[in-house]
Amino acid sequence: MRTPVIAGNWKLFKTSGEASELIKGLIPLVKDTTGVEIVVAPVFTVLDRVAQLTSGSAIKLSAQDCFWEEEGAFTGEISPKMLRDAGCSHVIIGHSERRQYFGETDETVNKKTKAAIAAGLTAIVCIGETLKEREDGIMNDVLMRQVSKGLEGLASFSNVIVAYEPVWAIGTGKTASDGQAQDAHKFIRQVIMDKFGNATAESTRILYGGSVKPENVKGLMEQPDIDGALVGGASLKADSFAAIVNFGK
Repeated sequence: MRTPVIAGNWKLFKTSGEASELIKGLIPLVKDTTGVEIVVAPVFTVLDRVAQLTSGSAIKLSAQDCFWEEEGAFTGEISPKMLRDAGCSHVIIGHSERRQYFGETDETVNKKTKAAIAAGLTAIVCIGETLKEREDGIMNDVLMRQVSKGLEGLASFSNVIVAYEPVWAIGTGKTASDGQAQDAHKFIRQVIMDKFGNATAESTRILYGGSVKPENVKGLMEQPDIDGALVGGASLKADSFAAIVNFGK
């Protein structure tokens, strides 16, 4: 049985005070939640503060990116070891915005994923097609490449979560239908099975991301191959994120 994961990606939002307010509002709303892994991913500058506030709660802490080297002359970068030191248990890798704006590639995703796992972090590895790629009929080719190259050479998938985010549905208000999302997740699981074996495919959690809201999460979570959600805008308010976390209630 794959434990569902609901992860909130705060992106470039929330100062220290705003982050504190959000977490203080969220904790009582999810304190009785069971059977769901809850993760929040703030900006680097508030990781320590959020780590302090979530200590003792069920909420786990993720960073939004990392570098693949442990240390060195890499101005502006943060290593997985440093994220662990800041209180993180997870890190998001390869988000479409990192690919689109900051030159992330399947190769750098692979290097970052390996480094994150080596440091003891769980890597939330993002994949997904653009609208043009979907319309051109190459969606499956894109997903196969991103899974194969991004996860190539991993000795274990125990610390890997895959997040499928159709780029055309991120921040647009558009959401893949339950059926569209399920079809993509089923294909991704088949690729993992073909590349890495049946046991790995059955145990790997695959999240859906792309304008997930309290109103649509239940239908998505009813799909057999969807194991949770990577939530953007709706994670920036305690009540809406808690409603998604508590999708089963």
